[in-house]
This record gives sequence, C-alpha cells and structure tokens, in this order.
Amino acid sequence: MGMAAGGLAAGAAAQGLKRMARGQAPDFRGALLSAPNAKRLAERLARLRGAAMKIGQMVSMQGEDILPPEFAQALAVLRSQAVPMPQQQLRRVLGREYGAGWERRFAAFDYEPVAAASIGQVHRATAVDGRELALKIQYPGVARSIASDVDNVAALLRLFNLLPVDLDVDGIADEAKRQLLQEADYLSEAGFLEHFAALLADEPMLLVPRVHRDLTTTRIMAMDFVEAAPLDVLATMPQGRRNAAGTLLERLLFRELFEFRVMQTDPNFANYLYQPKSGRLVLLDFGATRHFDAEFVATYARLTRAVIDGDRNAVAREAIRIGYMATDDPPERIDAVVDICLLVCEPLRHVGRYDFGTSDLPTRLRALGFELAIRRRLVRPPPPETLFLHRKLVGSFLLLARLGAQVDARSLVLPFLPKVSS
Repeated sequence: MGMAAGGLAAGAAAQGLKRMARGQAPDFRGALLSAPNAKRLAERLARLRGAAMKIGQMVSMQGEDILPPEFAQALAVLRSQAVPMPQQQLRRVLGREYGAGWERRFAAFDYEPVAAASIGQVHRATAVDGRELALKIQYPGVARSIASDVDNVAALLRLFNLLPVDLDVDGIADEAKRQLLQEADYLSEAGFLEHFAALLADEPMLLVPRVHRDLTTTRIMAMDFVEAAPLDVLATMPQGRRNAAGTLLERLLFRELFEFRVMQTDPNFANYLYQPKSGRLVLLDFGATRHFDAEFVATYARLTRAVIDGDRNAVAREAIRIGYMATDDPPERIDAVVDICLLVCEPLRHVGRYDFGTSDLPTRLRALGFELAIRRRLVRPPPPETLFLHRKLVGSFLLLARLGAQVDARSLVLPFLPKVSS
C-alpha cells in the first residue's frame, strides 16, 4: 500500500511538472485523478488481490457517477482481473488443505486456472471416482489480511481525498470487512449453494452446481464442473433467446429480495454461464450472499410500489425509513432523492418490455447524480448497509444491457409488491 501511495504521489507530481512546463498552474488533485494514476492504482490493487482488490472493486461501483471517467474505467478493470497463483504456491495451498499425498484424491488436475478473481481461482479436476469437478481455491493469506487490507485502502482514499463527495469510507470499510470475511469462508459459501439449489428447485431453467462436501474445506470448495458457455455467447443469438435469459435473471433478482430475503449480491458477468442447447443459466459464486431482515424488505417493497404508482409522498416516506435521507432534510433535498428514485426505477415504471440494450438510463442517471450530488450537494451517499444491494441492482441492469435483453420488468415485480402504497 505504501508503494501504491508513493506511485500515486509521484505520478501526480510528474503531471504537475508537465503543467508547469506548459505555463499552466499545477493541479495536484487533478493529477491524482488522472488516467495514468488510475491505471497505477488499479494495477497495484490487482497484484494485492484479496480484500485490497475487492474494496477497489466496490469503490469503482460506488464511484462510477462521481469519479472522472478514466479513473472509474481503470478501477472497473478490478472486477474481472486478478493475478493467478504460481503453480508452486498453488501446490502448497492444496497440500495444506488436503494433506500430504493430496494428488491421490484426483485422477486428473489441471494446473491452469479456468478463472482467477479477487479471493481465489478455479481449477478443473477429476476425482478418482470419476466426478468432474471445479475446485475454487483461495489465495493464501487472504482471510487473515482482510481487516488490514481494507483499512489500508480506506486510509489511501482518505489520504489523497480521491472521492469528490463525502462517502462514508469507514462505513463502507466495515461493511466490506463483514462481507469479505464471509466470502473467505468456503464452507459458508457451500451452504449458500445448497440453500439456493433448494430455493430454485422450481426453476428448471436455472442451475446451481452441486457441492462435494468430501473435498470442500474452509479454503477450497469443490462443486460440479458444468459444461456451459460464457454468457457472452448470447450476444450472437436471436432476440428471443436474449429476452428469455434476461427475464430469468430479472425474476431471480425479485425473488431473491422480496421472496427469499437472501441474495447473491455480485452480478458479475463471469458469475453466470449459459447452456445453448437447453437455454439454461448456470449460477456461480455465492460467496457474496447476504440475508435481509423482513422489515427492510417490506420497506423496499413499499418504496418500489410507491415508485411504480408515482406517489412522491410515499416514495419520500419509505426512502427516509431506509436512510436515503432524514426527516429534517430541507424540501429540496427530499425532492432530489425522490427524483433519483423515480429515475432509477424507470424499467419498473415502463409498461411492456423495457429495452435494456438501447437504454440511455445510465447516462441520464450520471448527469442527474452529478448535478444533485456534486454541484448542488443535495444527495448524501446511501447508507453502507445498502452497498451490496445496490451492487446487485446496478449490476443487474448492466448485465441485461450487455445481453441486449428486452424484459417486462414491471409485470415481473408487481406480484411481490403490496397492492397499494401505504
């Protein structure tokens, strides 16, 4: 982290000298937020992996509408890139978790990872009894470094004042630690896989891989290797296929929040696979799963109903209950929050299929957010406890947009909502 901070400062100083050479006044803050500095920070966090990389991912999602585009884009790389373990390190991890002679458990083991992310990487293997497996193997030291890594990244953000609004960095850090400690426990994630497999037993078009408990430890999770294609394959398929996949994902989102009250909160494109022959979606990576209490979900349901009804007073009332604003906020701040809620929920207010692929909603939201949060200082950052829910909501929109899906989101959500706003 010291090298990251030093690199940022050196990069900013170099940018300042360039400005001075051109006869311009140095701008240290602008230099800090420059594209080269953003790239330096993203590369450093990607090498750190673990919690440092994960909080960089979360800041990138919180900051998409408030950071310079180059900075947000550079940090966004952290959502899909990580440096994999060298083979020698990988073998040490397998030996520590499975014991000496771990190789005898497998008829085949592919040392080249299928995927590498912030917490661990995935390898294909065949058990001695013929089971085809995907082994999710955690990077060494990740779990015990979570608290210090998160604190260090938070300190870096505060040190350079990188965010132009008053985000609750401490609150985000605490929420990140809680979630990351859960993600680092693969026995916990295995339980979520089994739980979701039971919850989705009535959804034949959604597949959750089976967990193999005999080969699962706190740091290694063994599950079925499922033959499927990356979700990108849908981009070349007919509109009907893309609509069907988008409808599955959107209905799952509403069931998770309003029916199950338990949600996988990381809708990363890589966390889904597609089976072209059957049209089934494969759901992966349940580490970032969290429960919501009944009162919180009921409030969100009332807020959603009020938004669909266009009832501004009810939207304001429920937004206060969630913590998006306070009862003693001035009217202009209340109006600003209501405006954002109504705009964010445009797909739910739309009658018929909403075209996520051609929607310019993200651009309009960015413009409104900048105006209300940066220029007019009317909108506070959301409460940290909503961080992962927002990641799911925003990520799901972007997921459907990338698929080019047209989905009747309104008809999907209405069955989960109260009949009238209260």
